Amino acid sequence: MSYWLMKSEPDAYSWDDLVREGEGTWDGVRNHRAANNLRAMQVGDRAFFYHSNIGLEIVGIMEISVSGLADPSDLEGKWAAVKVKPVRKLAKPVTLRQIKADPALAEIELIKLSRLSVAVIRPEEWDYILQLSEA
Repeated sequence: MSYWLMKSEPDAYSWDDLVREGEGTWDGVRNHRAANNLRAMQVGDRAFFYHSNIGLEIVGIMEISVSGLADPSDLEGKWAAVKVKPVRKLAKPVTLRQIKADPALAEIELIKLSRLSVAVIRPEEWDYILQLSEA
Protein backbone atom coordinates (compact mmCIF):
# COMPACT_ATOMS: atom_id res chain seq x y z
CA MET A 1 0.00 0.00 0.00
CA SER A 2 1.15 3.52 -0.78
CA TYR A 3 0.30 6.71 1.07
CA TRP A 4 -0.49 10.14 -0.31
CA LEU A 5 -1.53 13.65 0.64
CA MET A 6 -4.15 15.32 -1.54
CA LYS A 7 -4.92 19.03 -1.26
CA SER A 8 -8.21 20.75 -1.87
CA GLU A 9 -9.43 24.23 -1.10
CA PRO A 10 -12.33 23.62 1.29
CA ASP A 11 -14.45 26.37 -0.26
CA ALA A 12 -14.20 24.47 -3.59
CA TYR A 13 -14.34 20.85 -2.31
CA SER A 14 -14.09 19.99 1.37
CA TRP A 15 -13.87 16.90 3.55
CA ASP A 16 -17.55 17.39 4.36
CA ASP A 17 -18.37 17.43 0.63
CA LEU A 18 -16.60 14.10 0.17
CA VAL A 19 -18.39 12.58 3.17
CA ARG A 20 -21.74 13.82 1.87
CA GLU A 21 -21.08 12.33 -1.61
CA GLY A 22 -19.67 9.06 -0.29
CA GLU A 23 -17.26 8.89 -3.23
CA GLY A 24 -15.68 11.69 -5.21
CA THR A 25 -13.58 12.14 -8.32
CA TRP A 26 -10.21 13.79 -7.72
CA ASP A 27 -9.69 15.72 -10.93
CA GLY A 28 -8.53 19.09 -12.18
CA VAL A 29 -4.86 18.45 -11.36
CA ARG A 30 -2.67 20.24 -13.91
CA ASN A 31 0.82 19.66 -12.56
CA HIS A 32 2.85 16.89 -14.19
CA ARG A 33 4.36 15.52 -10.98
CA ALA A 34 1.00 15.56 -9.17
CA ALA A 35 -0.64 13.90 -12.19
CA ASN A 36 2.05 11.21 -12.19
CA ASN A 37 1.27 10.61 -8.52
CA LEU A 38 -2.41 10.17 -9.44
CA ARG A 39 -1.40 7.68 -12.15
CA ALA A 40 0.69 5.73 -9.62
CA MET A 41 -2.20 5.29 -7.18
CA GLN A 42 -3.75 1.87 -6.74
CA VAL A 43 -7.11 0.83 -5.35
CA GLY A 44 -6.76 0.52 -1.58
CA ASP A 45 -4.00 3.14 -1.22
CA ARG A 46 -4.67 5.67 1.52
CA ALA A 47 -4.46 9.46 1.34
CA PHE A 48 -4.67 12.31 3.76
CA PHE A 49 -7.26 14.96 2.85
CA TYR A 50 -5.59 18.34 3.31
CA HIS A 51 -7.54 21.60 3.40
CA SER A 52 -5.36 24.13 1.57
CA ASN A 53 -5.62 27.93 1.63
CA ILE A 54 -8.35 27.89 4.30
CA GLY A 55 -7.48 25.86 7.37
CA LEU A 56 -4.08 24.57 6.22
CA GLU A 57 -4.55 21.22 7.94
CA ILE A 58 -4.92 17.50 7.40
CA VAL A 59 -8.51 16.69 8.31
CA GLY A 60 -9.23 13.14 7.17
CA ILE A 61 -8.21 9.86 5.58
CA MET A 62 -9.43 8.72 2.17
CA GLU A 63 -9.06 5.46 0.28
CA ILE A 64 -8.47 5.24 -3.45
CA SER A 65 -11.56 3.43 -4.75
CA VAL A 66 -10.94 3.62 -8.52
CA SER A 67 -7.54 4.24 -10.11
CA GLY A 68 -6.30 4.85 -13.62
CA LEU A 69 -9.00 7.26 -14.77
CA ALA A 70 -8.72 9.94 -17.41
CA ASP A 71 -9.63 13.32 -15.96
CA PRO A 72 -13.21 14.01 -17.04
CA SER A 73 -12.55 17.77 -16.95
CA ASP A 74 -9.72 17.43 -19.51
CA LEU A 75 -10.98 17.56 -23.10
CA GLU A 76 -7.55 16.60 -24.47
CA GLY A 77 -7.37 13.40 -22.40
CA LYS A 78 -3.82 13.86 -21.10
CA TRP A 79 -4.50 14.38 -17.37
CA ALA A 80 -5.25 11.75 -14.72
CA ALA A 81 -7.90 11.32 -12.04
CA VAL A 82 -8.91 8.82 -9.35
CA LYS A 83 -12.00 8.20 -7.27
CA VAL A 84 -11.74 8.41 -3.48
CA LYS A 85 -13.93 7.41 -0.56
CA PRO A 86 -13.77 8.81 2.96
CA VAL A 87 -12.38 6.44 5.59
CA ARG A 88 -12.51 8.63 8.68
CA LYS A 89 -12.10 12.14 9.96
CA LEU A 90 -9.02 12.66 12.11
CA ALA A 91 -9.72 12.96 15.83
CA LYS A 92 -7.79 16.23 15.74
CA PRO A 93 -6.63 18.01 12.56
CA VAL A 94 -2.88 18.21 12.05
CA THR A 95 -1.95 21.73 11.00
CA LEU A 96 0.70 22.89 8.60
CA ARG A 97 2.18 24.91 11.47
CA GLN A 98 2.61 21.69 13.53
CA ILE A 99 4.16 19.88 10.58
CA LYS A 100 6.63 22.68 9.82
CA ALA A 101 7.66 22.89 13.48
CA ASP A 102 8.31 19.16 13.86
CA PRO A 103 11.84 17.96 12.97
CA ALA A 104 10.48 14.43 12.39
CA LEU A 105 8.59 15.79 9.37
CA ALA A 106 11.32 18.02 7.94
CA GLU A 107 11.52 16.01 4.68
CA ILE A 108 7.78 15.68 4.01
CA GLU A 109 6.79 16.70 0.46
CA LEU A 110 4.08 18.97 1.88
CA ILE A 111 6.92 21.26 2.96
CA LYS A 112 9.65 20.42 0.43
CA LEU A 113 7.31 20.75 -2.56
CA SER A 114 4.72 23.06 -1.06
CA ARG A 115 2.91 23.81 -4.32
CA LEU A 116 2.39 20.13 -5.15
CA SER A 117 -1.32 19.24 -4.83
CA VAL A 118 -0.86 15.45 -4.75
CA ALA A 119 2.19 14.38 -2.74
CA VAL A 120 3.82 11.15 -1.62
CA ILE A 121 3.73 10.38 2.10
CA ARG A 122 6.33 7.91 3.39
CA PRO A 123 5.00 5.19 5.73
CA GLU A 124 6.86 6.61 8.72
CA GLU A 125 5.39 10.08 8.02
CA TRP A 126 1.92 8.53 7.75
CA ASP A 127 2.26 6.77 11.11
CA TYR A 128 3.69 9.85 12.78
CA ILE A 129 0.93 12.15 11.51
CA LEU A 130 -1.66 9.66 12.76
CA GLN A 131 -0.01 9.82 16.20
CA LEU A 132 -0.16 13.61 16.13
CA SER A 133 -3.86 13.49 15.25
CA GLU A 134 -4.58 11.39 18.35
CA ALA A 135 -2.46 13.44 20.80
